[in-house]
Amino acid sequence: MDLDPPRAANLANWESRVPVHAASQTYDLAGLAADPKRLSHVVAFDAPFLGELSAVDAVHLQCHIGTDTLSLARLGARVTGLDFSPSALAAARDLAARAGVDITFVESELYGAVDVLGPERFDLVYTGIGALCWLPDIRRWAAVVASLLRPGGRLYIREGHPVLWATEQLEPGRLELRYPYFERGGPTRFDEAITYTDGDEIGEPVSYEWNHGLGEIVQAVLDAGLTVTRLVEHDEVDWPAYPWFEPAEGGRFRMPGDRSIVPLEYTLEARRP
Repeated sequence: MDLDPPRAANLANWESRVPVHAASQTYDLAGLAADPKRLSHVVAFDAPFLGELSAVDAVHLQCHIGTDTLSLARLGARVTGLDFSPSALAAARDLAARAGVDITFVESELYGAVDVLGPERFDLVYTGIGALCWLPDIRRWAAVVASLLRPGGRLYIREGHPVLWATEQLEPGRLELRYPYFERGGPTRFDEAITYTDGDEIGEPVSYEWNHGLGEIVQAVLDAGLTVTRLVEHDEVDWPAYPWFEPAEGGRFRMPGDRSIVPLEYTLEARRP
């Protein structure tokens, strides 16, 4: 893969996350593999909106260690998972084998997906939480999605809201807008030894992220030729984005009390005509 220095650093960062995530209770790979009816926390929320997936060819972009990929397969889809981390794909293949589920996993950075998978291959492009912030150019992402979809195929993405990605905690219960909301040329550098799961520190703590405003994301999808069919902003999120977030229904989290003052996630669906 031909990666520029920030994305090469991100690859090293994600490679170092894999053993921590694979051993974590957050992902609980053993429990997920052992229970054929179990879905990942993320896909369990999305399942009612994804609808019937039997005989659907789906690709899960930026699939990491494959928990959501396996869950899509358990909903009936014929699934391909794509990621740029060889260690993550090894863990994902192992998870699928232990679960007894046939899934194809392909190594590629996101922008090379059409080259390795081929155009117009899929009825569903699925992208889960925490994926777009690792990509420098949202318009190129949307073009990849559109190229992967067959006519009539759809995009489904549920993501952390760009407002959330732009915040930082000042003190418990108080946030400020600290980081760029809109896409800009250069990334924001982070140096964080603790990842979002339980477990040990990671060995490569430096990473680089790019935010993309919600309008930029929607316009990129439209400019790629897709028709937006659903856009919902959520005041809850799949993980305790800050330690003082309160539990909500379905294992989700929200700001304390009646403080739905900022969007925390969004769901975007679109179709290729």
